[in-house]
Amino acid sequence: MKSVFVTVGTTNFDDLIAAVCSPAVLQSLGYEKLVLQVGRCALDPELLRSPDVAVEVEAFRYKESLAEDLRRADLVISHAGAGSCLETLEKGKPLIVVINEKLMNNHQLELAKQLHEDGHVLYCNCRDALTSSR
Repeated sequence: MKSVFVTVGTTNFDDLIAAVCSPAVLQSLGYEKLVLQVGRCALDPELLRSPDVAVEVEAFRYKESLAEDLRRADLVISHAGAGSCLETLEKGKPLIVVINEKLMNNHQLELAKQLHEDGHVLYCNCRDALTSSR
């Protein structure tokens, strides 16, 4: 079963969870399973899902290690935290980095741009993710 793993780290990144759970994004991904590490997200991913999209959704807040989730994933979508990005790249997984523009003067953009320029990741913000999936 092809799966996508989404991680937001320890912060609140409701915009990313809402974006990946949107019918437009779920349909465009073409995967059968979506595993969400939602951190301090206030949204309930199950309530965001559309019954018209046949994607299995599993969500959790935190785990001691994300290694197994990363190993199982065919694609990883992550916030631009350095630890999450590096751990994913070490596992050799394709990575899309989504910038959380609401954090500390958009500091994640610099890391995402550099990883992209070095040929390691694709990156976007939540608005771009939603508009490019339509």
